[in-house]
Amino acid sequence: MPVSVSPEGELVLYGFVGDNLWDEGFTAREVLDALAEAGRGTDIVVRLNSAGGYVDDGVAIYNALVAHKGHVTVQVDAIAASSASIIAMAGDDRVMLSGALMMIHDPSRATMGTAADHEKSKSILDKLAALMAGIYADVTAEDEEGLRIEMRDELWLTGEEAVARGFATSAGTAKAKAFAAFDYRTYAHAPQRLVALAKKKRWSLEEARTEAAAGAAHPRKQEIEMTEKPKAEDDAAVAKIKAEASASARSEAHARIKAITACDEAKGRAALAEHLAFETEMSADDAVKILAAASKETAATENETDVTGGTDAQAYEQRRMAAAGQGVPGQRSEKPKAFSSGEIYALRRRALKEA
Repeated sequence: MPVSVSPEGELVLYGFVGDNLWDEGFTAREVLDALAEAGRGTDIVVRLNSAGGYVDDGVAIYNALVAHKGHVTVQVDAIAASSASIIAMAGDDRVMLSGALMMIHDPSRATMGTAADHEKSKSILDKLAALMAGIYADVTAEDEEGLRIEMRDELWLTGEEAVARGFATSAGTAKAKAFAAFDYRTYAHAPQRLVALAKKKRWSLEEARTEAAAGAAHPRKQEIEMTEKPKAEDDAAVAKIKAEASASARSEAHARIKAITACDEAKGRAALAEHLAFETEMSADDAVKILAAASKETAATENETDVTGGTDAQAYEQRRMAAAGQGVPGQRSEKPKAFSSGEIYALRRRALKEA
């Protein structure tokens, strides 16, 4: 539940004091932010309905309300117990609605460890109890030591009793709201109607912890299940996209090569066409333009033949690689036959591809 001061000046503090498993309550940080947003001089009515919580949050909220410059009225709608009773003490006016209750007691904490650890916890709890008793004494003008004794025994007060002892300034006639959800069975002397209510409503600390833990674990399990399945589906989809892209790329490459080597402009220019198709990445349109602009002399050179009309490119290439047919001093060299330079280039490219 968001904590804020309404336009009417109401600050509703219902539920657990501090962070908790149930996520129903309020923290000191939230109250401080709400007061800051409302403005320090704003008169406010704090509607309180809490069975308690953490002492440090309760004391922090108490101090924040005491420091507030506007008039503060604390209205106990149903219950102000434990640390919530400390918050109630901050009101300039402290109103107990009809049927509302207030409870004060010693603070408690769970400790695990050595005797020294437990002694340290005891020291801390004694100091917290003395601090709380001091606040009650300042407001009620009662003896602090006497209050400490009643806190150890756990003291429950009705609206009229709270007024009589100074814990409240008035008891309202308006009917109290429903009591805040809490396991009142954890208190030593809780009124039987609250014990019965907690049992009827199944307000159990142990059950709440179990449900909270189960509720927290279940969504994590669901999240894992829901993330694993899409991952497999995504992998399949990615593989399919890659395969389609690869097939498309191959198809485009084949189409480009065919467009260059099979075009009319490539006739008589086979070597140049193959070079453009296999050795460059230019588009088919650009390659065709280059082929069209090629000189006819280049085409004639590529198609040269010997006087007999034949070509001997392969034999020439073999002789060149073997260094055969070179001139020897004192001997007359044989005149080489004419050949097609285009075929020579094609043979070399084919050899490179096969290597």
